[in-house]
Amino acid sequence: MKRMLFLLFAFVTVSVFTFAQDGFFSTRGKEVVDGTGKPILLKGINLGNWLVPEGYMFHFKKTSSPGLIYNLFNILMGEDEANKFWDVFRDNYITKADIHYIKSLGLNSVRIPFNYRLFIREYPYRELSGVGYELLDKAVQWCKEENLYIILDMHCAPGGQTGDNIDDSFGYPFLFESPESQQMTIDIWKKLAEIYKDEKIIIGYDLLNEPIAHYFDAETINPKLEPLYKRITDAIRTVDKNHLIFLGGAQWDTNFKCFGKPFDDKLVYTFHKYWMDPVQKEVQEYIDFSEKYNVPIWMGESGENTNEWINTFRTMLENNNIGWCFWTYKKMKNERGIVSINQPENFELIIDFSELENLYYGTIRDNRPDYKKIKTAFDNYLINCKFKNCKINKDYVKALGF
Repeated sequence: MKRMLFLLFAFVTVSVFTFAQDGFFSTRGKEVVDGTGKPILLKGINLGNWLVPEGYMFHFKKTSSPGLIYNLFNILMGEDEANKFWDVFRDNYITKADIHYIKSLGLNSVRIPFNYRLFIREYPYRELSGVGYELLDKAVQWCKEENLYIILDMHCAPGGQTGDNIDDSFGYPFLFESPESQQMTIDIWKKLAEIYKDEKIIIGYDLLNEPIAHYFDAETINPKLEPLYKRITDAIRTVDKNHLIFLGGAQWDTNFKCFGKPFDDKLVYTFHKYWMDPVQKEVQEYIDFSEKYNVPIWMGESGENTNEWINTFRTMLENNNIGWCFWTYKKMKNERGIVSINQPENFELIIDFSELENLYYGTIRDNRPDYKKIKTAFDNYLINCKFKNCKINKDYVKALGF
């Protein structure tokens, strides 16, 4: 009997030791645990606008989605100059210096939103190639040097998972109607998982950002969400059994009613909450879900509010042992982020042009701003967005608890 107990103790000890030393994040009940097996409260910031430009971060109102922004810049500069702009933009907007600063504040993680279009050649080729792979590799290397953990977020999926500007779609979540788009989503995630299967600085994969906006027929579309999550997860698990999978609820990551019993042993359920009272009753349903299924939950996006609101909401989350990742790190002429980009002279000419009712050829000819002025404004934006030229929003940093 003693020998049996000894062998059982030895087996458990070796198993725990092996788990604790594998270096990958995992889950233990309602906890996320780090590579040593210790519980960790994720405190992070989203790297928005870098790989998914959003109109409001340039102070555009109507020109909101990445596709519309690309089109606007093509109209203003010509396609060749616009392409050069985006090449430099992606090199300057998030750099090693940004990652170093984020880590120096005390944050332990970043969420990297990306557009699937950076990872494929467009129809009809549909090859898994693009600038996105190199850009992610650089970010991963910088984060490894700083020991800053990463969650990869497919913010824009093929076909569109949301049906609004944030997913660069055509105004409807066609992903859930298109077998081709679903397969491309699966293929991209499988390739990324294969590339990063051994990368311990990566916590996991946020499969679809804010699926199924509330404008659409939730009764019909919502039941299609979890089955797609299962298919993506199954494909990832054929090449990568190490990383966590983050699942966002329907209706902008707010509705967990579409979920059944967890189907994988490394799932984290993520919710987003904006523009509500920063009190516990607003997140209680997610806490209840966590209790029911004994799984971790994570607040993947919130913010765009006053510093007082941020501080109150963050504190409430921490009191409930809920990790967080606020939106977003960097914007132009805006205090609701960690750093602010100084708006270049004459950039208002670009903003004004973006607000024209119809950008057809006659309107473009009659209202085109002075090329030299706007080209200089674009060039100066690329200089201003470098970390060394940005302004630190100290009160926002304090609101995050640092």
